[in-house]
Parts: sequence; C-alpha cells; structure tokens
Amino acid sequence: MLYSCKLKSVCHLPVIYNKKINTAGTSNTDVPLADPGMYQLDITLRRGQSLAARDRGGTSDPYVKFKIGGKEVFRSKIIHKSLNPVWEEKACLLVDHLKEPLYIKVFDYDFGLQDDFMGSAFLDLTQLELNRPTDVTVTLKDPHYPDHDLGIILLSVVLTPKEGEHRDVFQTQSLRLSDVHRKPHLWRGIVSITLIEGRDLKAMDSNGLSDPYVKFRLGHQKYKSKIMPKTLNPQWREQFDFHLYEERGGIIDITAWDKDAGKRDDFIGRCQIDLSALSREQTHKLELQLEEGEGHLVLLVTLTASATVSISDLSVNSLEDPKEREEILKRYSPLRIFHNLKDVGFLQVKVIRAEGLMAADVTGKSDPFCVVELNNDRLLTHTVYKNLNPEWNKVFTFNIKDIHSVLEVTVYDEDRDRSADFLGKVAIPLLSIQNGEQKAYVLKNKQLTGPTKGVIYLEIDVIFNAVKASLRTLIPKEQKYIEEENRLSKQLLLRNFIRMKRCVMVLVNAAYYINSCFDWDSPARSLAAFVLFLFVVWNFELYMIPMLLLLLLTWNYFLIISGKDNRQRDTVVEDMLEDEEEEDDKDDKDSEKKGFINKIYAIQEVCISVQNILDEVASFGERIKNTFNWTIPFLSWLAIVALCAFTLILYLIPLRYIVLVWGINKFTKKLRSPYAIDNNELLDFLSRVPSDVQVVQYQELKPDPSHSPCKRKKNNLG
Repeated sequence: MLYSCKLKSVCHLPVIYNKKINTAGTSNTDVPLADPGMYQLDITLRRGQSLAARDRGGTSDPYVKFKIGGKEVFRSKIIHKSLNPVWEEKACLLVDHLKEPLYIKVFDYDFGLQDDFMGSAFLDLTQLELNRPTDVTVTLKDPHYPDHDLGIILLSVVLTPKEGEHRDVFQTQSLRLSDVHRKPHLWRGIVSITLIEGRDLKAMDSNGLSDPYVKFRLGHQKYKSKIMPKTLNPQWREQFDFHLYEERGGIIDITAWDKDAGKRDDFIGRCQIDLSALSREQTHKLELQLEEGEGHLVLLVTLTASATVSISDLSVNSLEDPKEREEILKRYSPLRIFHNLKDVGFLQVKVIRAEGLMAADVTGKSDPFCVVELNNDRLLTHTVYKNLNPEWNKVFTFNIKDIHSVLEVTVYDEDRDRSADFLGKVAIPLLSIQNGEQKAYVLKNKQLTGPTKGVIYLEIDVIFNAVKASLRTLIPKEQKYIEEENRLSKQLLLRNFIRMKRCVMVLVNAAYYINSCFDWDSPARSLAAFVLFLFVVWNFELYMIPMLLLLLLTWNYFLIISGKDNRQRDTVVEDMLEDEEEEDDKDDKDSEKKGFINKIYAIQEVCISVQNILDEVASFGERIKNTFNWTIPFLSWLAIVALCAFTLILYLIPLRYIVLVWGINKFTKKLRSPYAIDNNELLDFLSRVPSDVQVVQYQELKPDPSHSPCKRKKNNLG
C-alpha cells in the first residue's frame, strides 16, 4: 500500500514529487512508526528511446505516469516534440509491501484534447535487490496490440527497507503523500502576458468568419481569453500573469478555438512559447505562427523576479523583526508613490489553529490542512492527522496587487482514497482586516452563506500604500484562473431576477413619485417641487451634477456617524442564498445519478447567459447603491475625492475644452500606445464595490464565546 492523498482538485498543483523528503510539514499527532515491511523506493526516470509518434508532424509530446495499487504516485514533465525524450527526474515513494508492481504508462500530451496512449509496462518490485542501485530498461507495449513495438523507458531504481536506525526519522513526520511528496508551491518568478491580437485566422463558420478565443496553459495554470464574435482579425488587449515554478521557465501551450453554440468548439491552431529562451526583466513582442491552422497571434511577454511570497514557521515572523518591518514600511511609504505601481502592499497571514472541526473520517476524526488564497496566489499548510483541533502555526506572506482583493482561507480533510473533503471556509476583504489582532473566524459553507462546524484562529497584518491602491482601483480587476464553471440553477436564476427587479423598482418608484408631483396628489409637496424645479433649471450648471452626488455621499456619511444608519441587512438575499445552497446539494446528488450526455443541451447555454446577464445588471445597480451607502469606506472616500475634482473642473473650465481634451485623448491613444489595454475607469471602480450577494458572503459571523482566546487560556490554567 502506498501512503497517498489526492490534493490536485484542491490546490491545483501538478502531481510532481521531489526526491528530497519534506520535513517542514509535521503532524503533532501520533503517527505510525515505519514497520519492517515499509520500503522507500527511489526512482530516477532517465529517458525514452524510439517512442511511438502520435502527432501529425511525426513526433510526440511524451510524459510518464507511475502507479502503484491503481493510484497515481508520480507524473513527469512533458518533453515537447521528441521521440527520444530525456527527463532525468527523481521520485521518492514509500510503500509498505512489494506485492503491487510499479505500473508505468506513457502518454502524448495534447492540449485541449484527450492525451494519446503511447504504451505501458510493469516493474516487479520483488525482483529488485535491496540497497543496490539498479538500471532498468522496460519495453512499452499496448495490451490491445501486443505485437507493436512502442519503444523503451530507462530507469534507475533503489529499494531501501525503512527500519532500524531510520525508525526515529519517520517518528516525527507524516508518511502521507501530502507532506513527503508534495511539490514545492512557491514560485520563482512571474510571467506577464498581454494578448494583443490575431491576424488572418482560419475561417471556421459558414459565413466565412470565426468567433475566436485563445487558451493558455503553463503547467497547472490556465487562462481563457474573451470571445471575439465574427472576425478573423480579433483585437483582445487582455493582460494576465502566470507563476513560474521552474528556474528554467517552462513551455506555455497556446491554442486558438472558434466558439460554436450548442456543439463542440472548432480547433483553429496551436503554438508554444519556450520561456527559457526569453531574457528576464524585458518585454518581448512575439508574433507566433499557428501550427495545424492558419494565422498569427501577437503577444507581449515579460519575465520578472518573484514577488514577496513565503511560508515559514510562527517563530520566523517578518513583521516582528524591527529591521524587516521598517524596510516593509519604507517600501510602501507615501514617498514611493510611483515606484512599481503594481506593488500595492504587503500581507502577512498567521494560520495558528482551528477548533471543533467537522469529523470527516469514519474514525470520528479528520486530517485537516489549510489552503490560503489571495486572487491567484495559493499556498498550503501541512496536514495534521487524526485531529479536530489542529495547530499549524504557519506564517504566509503575499504581495498585494489590489487592496480590494479578498483573502480566502479554506480547511480541507485530506483523504488518500479520493479528493479532499471540504470542512469550512472564510472570506476576508483586505480592507476589513484589523492589523495584529488574533481573531477566531467562524467557518462557513462553500457558498459562504451560513456557518459550518468549527472556528479558525488567524492573525493578519496588511501594509499598503493608499495612493497606489487608489490608482490601481481604476484599472481592470485581476481575473481568477480557477473558478467554478457556471451552471444552470433555478434558484440562482430566480435570485438574479429578483435582484434586478429590486433595482428596476427603485427607478419605477422614483418615476411614480415625480408623476405624483405633476398630479398634485399632495399640494404642499407639488408646490415645493415646482419651486425647486424653477430654481434649479434657471441656475443649472454642469458642475452641479457631481456636486449633487457629492452631497448625497456626505449626507449618508453623517447619517452613519450620527447613529442613524439607514442601511438594512439584506435578509432576502441571505434566505435565497441558503435556498440555493440546498438546491446545489440536491444537484450534486442528482448529478451522480445522471449521465454526462443528459446534461448537454443547447438551451442550457442560453439560460446560463440570461442568468449571468441578470446577475451583472443587478450587481451594477447594487454596487452604485453600496458606493453611496459607505459599504466600503475607502471606496466612498475615493468617490468623494473624484467628485470634488470633477466639480472643480466643470466649474472652472468651459465644457468645450473638456470635450476637446477628451476627444484628443481618445483619438490619439492608440497612436501613443498601440498595445494599451482598453478600460473604463468608472466600471473598474465599480467592480471593486461588492454587490449585495458579496456583502452577505463577506460578513463575519460571531463566534461562540467559548472559543475566545482569553477564555481558552483561562480554561487551560484551570
């Protein structure tokens, strides 16, 4: 039996393991000692020779999988366009008996398509000599066509019994896969990619055009561009970042597709970027020819050094070191406004412990570990086995690109037989964090709408430059690479319809109110409205529009600070979110009974589009309301500053000059900066304001008083 668990669905890291055994993540529970039947199998995957060609060009993109007992325990990197690949990769596996052979499978990697089988072989572990390096050559065969010659794989293996003097080493650490074989998930650099345009793409539709979009993949990281309808020369102007985990860089796989509603999308072509061939700290303009198709893609690619991201024990704390803290404060001081505008701030998260977690295993215990996410940055703690009150005592640091980001901390139960089980989650907006305060956060369900069992203790510090944060608010928001796919939900469709209806009813009620003034339903009110109308129209100037919005913001602010807060808790949205969660649970159960084919309907895609449009319209109205309601004070103050500036500009400068400057800027923007990414500052600003649904999701639940840190200490003393 191999000690393993599947974390791929949680942390989205490729299943690649290093020879060096990681002892950083140790469990504080009793773990079984290595018995005389425990073995360590060290494998070096050397190379392949004369492998089968699976691509049109007469080559393949081979990679190798190792399996023991039906479980995948190793996956190699992909060697592109080679029938004689050289890997030189090492793996360290722990097995507790030698009855199960090592199953070796080779595949040809096809991005966007199903990978092609290239052959397999078995290695009988009982035939290996102990403590002796052995060179092994295995012949690849296809069980369906045993006469076909599919090449050979060369390995070096060492089988070592884990007993005697090695017993003490394994007593203090977990033997499970998540700690011993987990790939390091700290990145060494960042690759920034700007997808500019496509040229002369292949026509895939009957009208002689296409609806192209592009997929990017670097290791486990994926990005999909927006769809450009009815064009062979699309202009995307999209920017995104990937993390670099390998010192040499890696290969970015790029495929272009034509969107077809109701059926499978058409393949337009593919290309690759070899990052090892690009110099660092320099922007490269690349015009890539699409293979297996027609046309070119134009991109800008920049490789930069790693951002401030780290994992350490609680004893190693950047902000408690006076010199490091002073250096961080200096880096984000008001005097360094224009130094690296992307570097907005510094985040330190102490994941201390959790209490009263849900029991996910049949033994009444769980094997919890923690995933800490900030946008696309994703780090993990070690696993604490057989414990409902784990202590991790880890410190995570992140680089803040957007102060309006939300920190997500999710607790999972490691399960070696299947995907990790969800135990609870909290979402914390960075602007709501109180520095240096250890807090007990009540864990929520997957939809963040209600509590689940357990609390997690976190201590978070945020240091940021307010001016940089304000400027970054006016540029497009970073898109998350890994998000759940939209699916049709009756409850979600109804919720979005009601949200949009509430926004529309505000306008309808305002229209009724104005009409009642015209009808003189209330003579006093109509007379006052008539006098106000005459005064405003006679004295109206354009600068009064932002001034009126400014007065509305100021009025709501004074209402809040005077204790007359007119903001009501949105219980309707909360109730609907809870109903939606129940429906999701039913859908999950039903989906296990239904086949995949029964779910594919063309009408479903249309319904999902309607559902998403309703959500966007409702969210737009709610975000405007929440800006004036001071839901996020930082953004409301930023709106006040902007409205003051607009009022002064409109008051002091004639309108024709303002329009002239605006028009000149718009007409010359592409001439001054051909590859600039189009954006709308107002929409970018509103994208940072939470909708009513997000306000409910980010609400902090009140913990049980018995979980307070002070009471815990008193109980311990007693």
